[in-house]
Amino acid sequence: MCGICGMIGEAEGKEQVLSRMMKALKHRGPDGRDSYITRDAMLGFQRLGIIDLETGMQPIQNEDKSKTLVFNGEIYNYRILRDMLRQKGHRFETDSDSEVILHGYEEYGKVFLDKLRGMFSFAVWDDKEKTLFAARDYFGIKPFYYTVAGDTLVFASEIKSILEYPGYHREMNEEALEQYLSFQYSVLPETFFKGIYQLLPGHYLTYTLSGELRTTRYFEPSLKPGKGLGEESLLEDVKNVIGQSVKRHLVSDVEVGSFLSGGVDSSMVAAASGCGRTFTVGFENEGALYDETVYAGELAGTLGTDHHCRYITKEEFREAVPKVMYHLDEPLGDASAVALYFLAQEASKEVKVVLSGEGADEIFGGYNIYLEPKALKFLGWLPAEARRCLASLAEYLPRHMKGRNYLIRASQSLRERYIGNAYIFHTGERREILKRPGNAGEPADFLEDAYERAAPLPDSDQMQYIDLKYWLPGDILQKADKMSMAHSLELRVPFLDRDVFQIARAIPHEMKTRRCTTKYLLRRAADDYLPEKVARRKKLGFPIPIRNWMKEQDWYQEIAEVFTGKAAAEYFHTEKLVKLLKEHRDGKEDNSRKIWTVYAFLVWHKVYFGNSEGI
Repeated sequence: MCGICGMIGEAEGKEQVLSRMMKALKHRGPDGRDSYITRDAMLGFQRLGIIDLETGMQPIQNEDKSKTLVFNGEIYNYRILRDMLRQKGHRFETDSDSEVILHGYEEYGKVFLDKLRGMFSFAVWDDKEKTLFAARDYFGIKPFYYTVAGDTLVFASEIKSILEYPGYHREMNEEALEQYLSFQYSVLPETFFKGIYQLLPGHYLTYTLSGELRTTRYFEPSLKPGKGLGEESLLEDVKNVIGQSVKRHLVSDVEVGSFLSGGVDSSMVAAASGCGRTFTVGFENEGALYDETVYAGELAGTLGTDHHCRYITKEEFREAVPKVMYHLDEPLGDASAVALYFLAQEASKEVKVVLSGEGADEIFGGYNIYLEPKALKFLGWLPAEARRCLASLAEYLPRHMKGRNYLIRASQSLRERYIGNAYIFHTGERREILKRPGNAGEPADFLEDAYERAAPLPDSDQMQYIDLKYWLPGDILQKADKMSMAHSLELRVPFLDRDVFQIARAIPHEMKTRRCTTKYLLRRAADDYLPEKVARRKKLGFPIPIRNWMKEQDWYQEIAEVFTGKAAAEYFHTEKLVKLLKEHRDGKEDNSRKIWTVYAFLVWHKVYFGNSEGI
């Protein structure tokens, strides 16, 4: 895993600019650096040595040096692909997976993407054709950003690298802010920086020296539940494919460790991998509600791992927020990113690679919210008009009253009530707090095409598809990549393997959620590796005690100062932000997620558009 960057076009001062772009990515690859510079193309590479430590440096070229590649990620089936390419006459100078991508693209073109098993973003410059080909992996595990400034394409693994290009002028994208307030993460193809785009998951990009840019989707994470599939047969398929994927993800020339939260996903990966070191974090003096370290420690004892546990204080957490926002590139209203920052920091002291359980919930149906359609059916017999009347009456009930939210959500269509695992500010709420609400539209409008594609599926499967397409890359994988790379740590996700997904996408609805159990089939598969109490443990997520901390005077005062500061006054009606904060402190409402979402944005804004000294 590494950092890549480049410029296509005749950029002025290109060597100095490329050097600055590479330096901005040094945390992604502190083990070495190199570059490729011609009149038309400049490619930069920062290396984190994992595979082929001796000869795996990039940029790397093919036999006649007509094509040059920079690559970020890991290809787990590269040895099989290399043998196949050798049979077709390709010569290899290294034992690296990067050289396999280069020769594979040379032999097959874009079709070669379908043969890759791994996580990747890469770029190939063809000096004969004067074209760049770049691609991002199926689920968006590895990032890729780009912009066109004048007549030059600039790309990088992180936005902060692109910001070093003098031809790009930094400007905030207010449409991204408006949607962020609802989704909790940056959901648009255009990032929070105007003119800088993310290459979407499962897409490739082509760019010619004449300025023609095109992006194309080559993979869609659609669900196709099978009919007449036997549970026991599917269970064996799930067991086999997960075991194979975990084994594949252990390919490395350095030691591999594993995150271990105590939940079924990371526990299953840790147990199946046999990794000797495991890592977890918790919070000091916060009680069992915010602490899974006991569960993780018990399982580590059962597995016999060298277990490392880090406890985070409130002061440490608070002080890390600006650093976290710097490494994220864009604001993320998910406080667990800060905890993940510390978890990666702890693991990086011992290993360079860790396995983690991300993706299991999205592909096996693991979120508790996927049970909601079943719960709402209790009022499904009522006519829609009657349900809407009940919802109107419920609006007058105290917000904390049990059952109020149930009545309101039962009156709404799935498209109205579900935009992903987070729905922070509804359209009316965000328009009320924003000084300049634009034309971003309803979140449901943004997701309309995705819902149309998922329309034949049961409601919970539609929810799962929305999360696969948006929540997974926008929140889960964004923080996983950026927080691990902040500490030069490679994070691998065995559940997000093409082979695993091919099995999981065919699982029928009734084998994903059963009664009050989520990811039912995966939990059964976990019985081969874990004690029953672990395999059946209810999902807790990554609980963070911010709702309590925000009520304490020191943090309350700090957030209040941010909410009444210059940046807040530029974008928000500050009196409404302060009202949210006071209501939360006084126990009238649990506004913690709304407060954190706005706070995260304002801290990020200070880092990238204000005073960022010390970051």
